[in-house]
Parts: sequence; structure tokens; C-alpha cells
Amino acid sequence: MAKELNEDSSFKVSVKTLIGIGAAMATVISMWFMLQADIALAMESPAPPPPDVTRMEFDMKDKNIRMSIENTEKAVDEMKVDLRRMEDKIDKLR
Repeated sequence: MAKELNEDSSFKVSVKTLIGIGAAMATVISMWFMLQADIALAMESPAPPPPDVTRMEFDMKDKNIRMSIENTEKAVDEMKVDLRRMEDKIDKLR
């Protein structure tokens, strides 16, 4: 038996429920306006500045550092060979 909704039907809502519904609506509405204000502010603000280091500059510095490391490795290897020669000469002198 479903009740029909007509002009004579009524329903009861407590004051506490009405206050809760009003608070929820006020919260949603204030969030909407704050969001709109944030969007407007973001549209007005200038574009972010370009990065301090471009990708090409970073790649060039990285390549330079890698070459420096390789050159250092070669120099160390040459020093090792020279050191062995010196050690051999010292051993011969003893």
C-alpha cells in the first residue's frame, strides 16, 4: 500500500535538520565562490619564469663533466705506469 502524495499530505522536518541542510548548502556555496576566486586569480597571475638551466645547457654540462672524469681516469692510469717505472728504477738501484 503506497501512499499517494497530494495536497493533504504532510511531512515533518525538525529544526535541527533544517539547520543542518542550511549549513551544508552554505558550505557548498562558499566553496564554489572560493574556487571561482582562485581560478580568476590563477588566470590573472603571470606565466611562470623560464627555468634557470635549459635542457641543452644541462646536457652540455653533463657531457663536459663526463669528459673530465674520463680524462682524469686516463691521467691516473698514466701516473700508475710512471710510478711503476720509477719503482722499477729504484729497485734496480738498490
